[in-house]
Amino acid sequence: MTLFQDTDRPVQTADVPLVASYVAGRWWTPRDLDATDGSGRGGGTVLADAATGAPVARVGAAPDVAAAVDHARSTGHAALAGLPFHRRALVLKGLAQALTAAKDDLYALSAATGATPRDSMIDIDGGIGVLFTYGSKGRRELPNTTTLIDGAHENLSRDGSFGGRHLWRSLPGVAFQVNAFNFPVWGMLEKFAPAFLAGVPSIVKPATPTAELTEAAVRVMVDSGLLPDGALQLIVGSARGFLQHLDLRDAVGFTGSADTGRMLRRDDAVIVRGVELTCEADSVNAAILGPDAVGGTAEFDAFVASVVTEMTAKAGQKCTAIRRVIVPASVLDDVVEAVRARIEAKVVLGDPRAEGVTMGPLVSVAQRDEVRARVGDLVAAGGEIVVGSLDDPEVVGVDGVRRVMAEGAFLAPVLLRFADADTPAVHEVEAFGPVASILGYRDVADAVRLANLGGGSLVATVCSADPAFVAEAVEGISPWHGRVLVLDGSVARSSTGHGSPVPHLVHGGPGRAGGGTELGGIRSVLHFMRRTALQGSPDTLTRATGEWHAGATATDGIHPFRKPLSQLRVGDRFASQPRQVTLDDIEHFSSFTGDTFYAHMDEDAAVANPFFPGRVAHGYLLVSFAAGLFVDPDPGPVLANYGLENLRFVTPVSPGDEVRVTLTAKAISPRESEEYGEVRWDAVLLNQRDETVATYDVLTLVAKS
Repeated sequence: MTLFQDTDRPVQTADVPLVASYVAGRWWTPRDLDATDGSGRGGGTVLADAATGAPVARVGAAPDVAAAVDHARSTGHAALAGLPFHRRALVLKGLAQALTAAKDDLYALSAATGATPRDSMIDIDGGIGVLFTYGSKGRRELPNTTTLIDGAHENLSRDGSFGGRHLWRSLPGVAFQVNAFNFPVWGMLEKFAPAFLAGVPSIVKPATPTAELTEAAVRVMVDSGLLPDGALQLIVGSARGFLQHLDLRDAVGFTGSADTGRMLRRDDAVIVRGVELTCEADSVNAAILGPDAVGGTAEFDAFVASVVTEMTAKAGQKCTAIRRVIVPASVLDDVVEAVRARIEAKVVLGDPRAEGVTMGPLVSVAQRDEVRARVGDLVAAGGEIVVGSLDDPEVVGVDGVRRVMAEGAFLAPVLLRFADADTPAVHEVEAFGPVASILGYRDVADAVRLANLGGGSLVATVCSADPAFVAEAVEGISPWHGRVLVLDGSVARSSTGHGSPVPHLVHGGPGRAGGGTELGGIRSVLHFMRRTALQGSPDTLTRATGEWHAGATATDGIHPFRKPLSQLRVGDRFASQPRQVTLDDIEHFSSFTGDTFYAHMDEDAAVANPFFPGRVAHGYLLVSFAAGLFVDPDPGPVLANYGLENLRFVTPVSPGDEVRVTLTAKAISPRESEEYGEVRWDAVLLNQRDETVATYDVLTLVAKS
């Protein structure tokens, strides 16, 4: 194609820079954008400063999507999928550090989109926080491998010679993300981080109105030198028809309107070719005030503060913002007045670069006009504007002077009141700006019913200190909401907030909200992996998973505790000599520990128990004996024992029985940034009849050399 030229920086035309794409390891901008649109700015879509209307950038035609997909599937997948989880996690941490160092420059660009410093923190620092979180979780919660094991081994034969495991492996394609304008950094990184950790390269398609900020963040990431080739690409401009290039190897993450989401779902790529599609769409989120939370209570104050925050943060341009304020009919007037008073006291509307401004403009004049039109729809349906107006507001300019700035996309916070809480429009129409509607309810059942009329939402708040009200409300609304925040006075200061998804918990919602799920810690990593049921012999399963399975080949010889990680292999085994358990052992352990449970000390009571033949040894005595049987006492590569997992006592041990232990290296996970790694050992305690007494995993830290 000849439409694009390679460049290290965006092409300058009439002093309005073009936003560049990054494809196949190179920065690209359109070559032939002539002044054919009458703007005199060289063509393309001109992006204006949200506060001043001054042109700041242009977006032209997009690069070849097919070429980007091919590069991701070939070069990107080869470079990324072979890295173990811990190495990918360290890259995420490094990218977070690089973006942190560039925050001042990113904040400056963010201000042109209408974002105040606090808004920029939500977007930029929030996105960086996602990278840090997945960088940490990847090293703490995942093995240092490229494959994840799902669930326990399933034995499929009587003699244990045939079984099965479920395995997760990276998708062999690309994670194609289509993002909304309101979070140009967080929206990219919350999809990128889990995909990268899963070993899947990403193609980012940012929304045009804020694409210049996404481009700047991608430049920082590319310039860090940390990204494997092809792991991240950026497509700026229209990518209409991108689905035709994708198939069952690929996943799409979409954030945008419900109408577009429905269109994507109907595409043959999804229905026929099996593209994995996750949608996060419109959401008319609700906040419910409990009847106990009257004026003067901590809950009332926290509720009002949350409503105003959600109306004004990012100028209300958040998919998680509160759109419906559902309160007891008896306090509706009190809430309206409290919201009005807080807005007057706390909200300063103006250029986000001006001192003291707490709320900036919407992203564009077009978006402001769209919000005004939707408020008009709500008014036509019976809503009454009780706080704010649709007039051009007086705002603070960057020079500190208050005036009307018609060239900016400013809109004051607007609260509407509906006399009829069942008005369909209030539950269906989303004015994507600093707008909310207040409704009165009769009782908890009515509040639940009204909240659920939203048809599925991303988040809802229940604000109350009444446990019975909270329990009934949460139970009633949970099936219709992806996340529920319970707010009371005890968490008013520590709460992360109604409108702030956190990477540890799922983000998404049913029904109108798109039906998708993002984030949620390691859960979202699995969205970019595919599960396969593998059947075979213990040796086959061991080779495929990297985890030793009972019945697979095991190697005896030098005690495995004498082997550093560099020499230790899965299947290395130690089998101990037997030890007899005596009545004196049991009584000494009871006396020493204070564990005098009757099954160990009272023969008659023990015999009456259906599980025991008489007095039996303590389970923890047997585990202690097992440690004495398998531990090599001299200093060596084993640095520490840091836990036991999956402990099960199977067969009671009576005085006079013998026990012995086999210890087999089950899984080995070196740490990328340390001189040691974790080893999981399969421990099996047997009696003199070869009956299994106990099974468990021993966890140790072992030096690499």
